[in-house]
Amino acid sequence: MALGAGDTIVALSSGRPPAAIAVVRTSGPRASALAQQVAGSLPPARQATLRRLIDPTDGNIIDDALVIRFAGPHSATGEDVVEYQCHGGRATVDALIAVLVRESGVRLAEPGEFTRRALANGRLDLTEAEGLADLLAAETDLQRRSAMVRAGGGLRVRLDRWREQLLSLSARAEVAIDYADEEDGSLDNDLSGALGDLSTEIRMLAESPRVEPLRDGIRVVLAGPPNAGKSSLLNALVQAERAIVTPIAGTTRDVIEVPVSISGIPFVLVDTAGLHESDDEVEAIGIARARQETSSADILLWLGAAEATPVHERLIVLLPKSDIPRDEASNHALPVSSHTGQGIPELSTKLVGLALKLLPRKDEIALVRRERDLLAEASDALARAASLTDPVLVAEELRVARTAIDRIAGRAGVEDLLDTLFGRFCLGK
Repeated sequence: MALGAGDTIVALSSGRPPAAIAVVRTSGPRASALAQQVAGSLPPARQATLRRLIDPTDGNIIDDALVIRFAGPHSATGEDVVEYQCHGGRATVDALIAVLVRESGVRLAEPGEFTRRALANGRLDLTEAEGLADLLAAETDLQRRSAMVRAGGGLRVRLDRWREQLLSLSARAEVAIDYADEEDGSLDNDLSGALGDLSTEIRMLAESPRVEPLRDGIRVVLAGPPNAGKSSLLNALVQAERAIVTPIAGTTRDVIEVPVSISGIPFVLVDTAGLHESDDEVEAIGIARARQETSSADILLWLGAAEATPVHERLIVLLPKSDIPRDEASNHALPVSSHTGQGIPELSTKLVGLALKLLPRKDEIALVRRERDLLAEASDALARAASLTDPVLVAEELRVARTAIDRIAGRAGVEDLLDTLFGRFCLGK
């Protein structure tokens, strides 16, 4: 991302025109001066005032709009910010933006650049930025609530507290190093216990549910032999004809993914090729993919014979096509019928129950894999430090733990992540 720290950036921050109202946002050193050229005298900070917007080169009226000024560093980006709430017609928005970017040192913002400047200026940390990205992408209420915890600084508060504790523990280790040649040059008697307690506290958060299943959806794989009713069941669960259904065995030859929300929980239903031995090269590829999906599923729905049931941590064994009379039966399988709807509500309830065990509880912090790995690294370093008696080695392990915490918050070693993260944002955010 090409960034100019001295530039003033401009973007439409609301939805694409036409709309009743459009919000055009500017941020940077020229934001206030630019607004004075277009809107005349500015209102006090954080006070919305109606102003007539005029093209300063020819005096033509652009629009009548509400103008709000936010003085840095107490603004969303930490810089001077001015927002124009104008009418949402495409011509009006285009005319206003064209006038604003015509000035020297003013340009269109890149995706996520407002939030990136907020990160650079200390208005939020990386965990809050990632939470904000999730909030913008949230499609279910559960996703929204989880993103709000992160965007609201829930993880940042813990990281700041842990960093202060690590600095305090490091100071105690350094004291022992400074007085190593003297009688009192040994570690505090209670330092080892404090290191162990902090390691355990950090480890508990590292082992909490991750955000990826909530963000991407719980993967529910439908597996079984050919013509077991997998595709029909998928269609019944999503209440739409998303997978091809025929009486011919082996109709599904590739993996079919269908996202669906059940009771506000995001799922990805995965239809797979029937598991059997095949000499057909194309079908064999589909079967190999089906086996891979089966082993990596968050939840596995098995529609095959009881004796062939795979081993899986979260397994639901089904008796498909239950509307068709048959000799065999299973007391451990849930009867389902895509034709009559039998068992579909019960199956949905079971899916929700298993999914809730994979998802963060209400108002609980959920971690991305990067954060979990770094917390585990910090916890491991503290556990090693708790077992050591050499203050130099203890200080080094504490440095490793602090570095891991700083990388989570974006204070160190995350530049390679930023372009990917902020590429998820829209232009006005």
